[in-house]
Amino acid sequence: MARAPATFKQADVTRAVRGAVAAGVEVAHIEISARTGNIVISTPRVPSALVAPYDVWKVESNAR
Repeated sequence: MARAPATFKQADVTRAVRGAVAAGVEVAHIEISARTGNIVISTPRVPSALVAPYDVWKVESNAR
């Protein structure tokens, strides 16, 4: 009995991580769905005390 084709490859994960790092995102955790091959990259949480109120406002109001 033949195996089913892979839903993701190591190269896919490598590209995703390199892209996140190139964008300046710190990678804390990677989750890969075995069925669909979805790759989810999680970042470390920043304590709310370190986030300025202005930055929160910018994110919430989609300001540029």
